[in-house]
Amino acid sequence: MRGLSNMKFSQVLFEEVKGLWNEYLEHPFVKGIGEGTLDKEKFKNYLIQDYLYLKDYAKVFAMGVVKASTMKEMKFYHQSIKGVLEDETAVHINYLREFGLTPEEVEKYKCELTTASYTNYMLGIALKGGAKEIAMTIMPCTWSYYYIGKHLYDNYKENLEGNFYAPWIEEYASEEFRQCAQEWIDYIDYLCENISEVEKENLKDIFVKSSLYEMEFWNMANK
Repeated sequence: MRGLSNMKFSQVLFEEVKGLWNEYLEHPFVKGIGEGTLDKEKFKNYLIQDYLYLKDYAKVFAMGVVKASTMKEMKFYHQSIKGVLEDETAVHINYLREFGLTPEEVEKYKCELTTASYTNYMLGIALKGGAKEIAMTIMPCTWSYYYIGKHLYDNYKENLEGNFYAPWIEEYASEEFRQCAQEWIDYIDYLCENISEVEKENLKDIFVKSSLYEMEFWNMANK
């Protein structure tokens, strides 16, 4: 791709997955959220699996604290754990209450195969890799959710009133979530500024695989 060598690494990563991420936007589950037509039982099952996913997702961030090489990076991962456990799960908990479920009840559910495969992949990367590898496996979730949230808000903002899924859309399209995604983009560019081509290819592979798992998660949610 012409000009690729002049791109920041985050831009290179985005070019690798742009087609796939645009498929997220057309996914029936995602479109159903935007249109407010998604079957609520499907959304409930999605919330349960995503809540279980976030438990292990937070553990991957915790491994980032262990693998980080500077105090600044350790603080960054630590703050990110707080964002997952407090801010992001708050939206899930509010919806789960609508379905008569408490977090304690949800934790008794079992992970679906897709959920377990995805989180096991991330945890495996976190155990074997360093801070760069952890960032690659974490990032597709955060970044693509903002990508989806912004798309849904921009395309359906006139019809959010009365949409059961409006709080979900507003959470992932929010300025706070945009800032979170941007901080991770900046962190990736900082970490990967002077890495070799071999390392770039390895990191791209992790980023793409996590993005593919994201698609599998949407497919699972829509069953």
